[in-house]
Amino acid sequence: MTWQMNVDPLGHIGLSALVAAVPIVFLFWALAIRRMKGHYAALGGTALALLIALTVYGMPVQYAALSTLYGGAFGLFPVCWIVITALFIYNMSVKTGQFEVIKNSLASITDDRRLQALLIAFSFGAFIEGAAGFGTPVAITSAMLAGLGFNPLYAASLCLFANTAPVAWGAIGIPIVVGGQVAGIPDLALSQMVGRTLPFLSLCVPMYLVVLMAGWKKGLEVWPACLVSGGSFAVAQYFSANSPLTAPLLPDLIASIASIVCTVVFLHFWHPKESWHFADEPRRQGKEQLRYTGGQIFRAWAPFIILSLFVCAWGIKPVSQALDQITKQVFDFSLPIAGLDKMVIDQAGKAKPAVFKLNVLSAAGTAILFAWFFSIAVMGASLRTAAGVARDTLRTLAWPIVTIATILGFAYIMNFSGMAITLGHAIAHTGAAFPFFAALLGWLGVFMTGSDTSTNALFGKLQAVTADKLGIDPVITMSANTCGGVCGKMISPQSISVATGSTGMVGRESEIFRFTFKHSIFMAAIVGGMHLLWAYVFPGIVPSYVRPVAAAAAAVAKTAQAAINPQGLMWLAIFVGIITFVTVAARTLGARLEAPVEGHDEVHFH
Repeated sequence: MTWQMNVDPLGHIGLSALVAAVPIVFLFWALAIRRMKGHYAALGGTALALLIALTVYGMPVQYAALSTLYGGAFGLFPVCWIVITALFIYNMSVKTGQFEVIKNSLASITDDRRLQALLIAFSFGAFIEGAAGFGTPVAITSAMLAGLGFNPLYAASLCLFANTAPVAWGAIGIPIVVGGQVAGIPDLALSQMVGRTLPFLSLCVPMYLVVLMAGWKKGLEVWPACLVSGGSFAVAQYFSANSPLTAPLLPDLIASIASIVCTVVFLHFWHPKESWHFADEPRRQGKEQLRYTGGQIFRAWAPFIILSLFVCAWGIKPVSQALDQITKQVFDFSLPIAGLDKMVIDQAGKAKPAVFKLNVLSAAGTAILFAWFFSIAVMGASLRTAAGVARDTLRTLAWPIVTIATILGFAYIMNFSGMAITLGHAIAHTGAAFPFFAALLGWLGVFMTGSDTSTNALFGKLQAVTADKLGIDPVITMSANTCGGVCGKMISPQSISVATGSTGMVGRESEIFRFTFKHSIFMAAIVGGMHLLWAYVFPGIVPSYVRPVAAAAAAVAKTAQAAINPQGLMWLAIFVGIITFVTVAARTLGARLEAPVEGHDEVHFH
């Protein structure tokens, strides 16, 4: 028997929204004030959401329980799958001693912690975000910074903060694509609108990042490097986000590469007079002497190059289509959730699907797993070492996995019960101020779901419909939803769990939340204010576009979904060929660098 969602169960949208906000307020209180461990806060918030769904919203017990379990399953796959496989590669690099080479290669460019954070957390993290998204950049970069000797709290917090500007085009532009489809806006137009907003943020994030680390005085000492890092990223992001040739798929990849290249070249000619380190570190002056050959450095970085190539390949649409088709031919694990699929009728009268897609081959985590297999060969590790690394990684991620699965269960019960839509409708009643609050709605959505893509899917239609009623161009409110969402990434319990799992800070999630919260809400308010200006003061900044006819768009989407693009296998073969070449070249050029003896972490030369 189906159940009709009621988004205003108390007959007053304001009161209903207050009740719907209780689980979210609890999460804020538990993390910021009570300082609970992440998994306890997530369990408490989910329990409250279930209680309100059952008692206030009248949701049947079966649907409430199944929707929560459905979200938990999504948390395990594909989200946790990405985090686990990403840490396989990093931990293997540490175990084999290759990460010592990476540390020295970075220190030879700069041993200044501020500049290392720019290169790893901001520029390299943006590249990984553009290729894979869904927690991968935070998992990789926070582990790398901790391995370089950063205070784990700073490593986790700084990577969460840096993972803002690129989020809108993460995983080869999927948040923009989904947002455009749901709101009925061409994805190019949405990319252009977001690309005329976020570059302002991108320009400021590097400076903001180093000030958070070192304070105003020490932060301003490296303003030229911050300008080069953020400026090159912002310029490349603006042009690539507004070009039909590169938007919405490639802005992150283009901008991050531009930032890495420009920053590294700049640091060859400029360095602060005095290197900055954390207070508990021994003080050093200037760059370290490079102790390895170019081939050895290439070999040490090769696993991360291979990772980038694999996730880029998986992000190409024809490749993902081909992989999905192969999956369906071998085993079809698209499982409708019995007892929940199409049993909940949403506020628009549509049955909500509940299908768990175990798309094993096309999942980003699987791309990273293949990268790990190649990395074993590159690093010269034995299968015994690889198995030990996998075992130890799973042990350290036990509680983060619980937290991520629980918080996704929380997000799904908020969605299927109607509580999330209640909050959206309440914010939609803000009238002329809606462009500002549309950004806060996106911020709130990413806090709940941990994903800008999920938030655009959840609130996209509401944003577009509300904008039409108010006489505002819907591309403005969808841009606000997307840009506001990127600011919520750094406080999402899901993202924080990824960071704590990567840096060995499990149980200290509240410290990171307290560190990032005020900066998150400040940036979201700035983004909201910018969209107020776009709506009422500078409407000329809005791109011109033609909204597609819904029926035609649906037909095109159906055709694209049904068609099997033969180019997918061709692109996959090309990438595998390149990756194989990188693997062989890394072992050949770095042949003098050997993996450590089993049970030891020293690097040996011969």
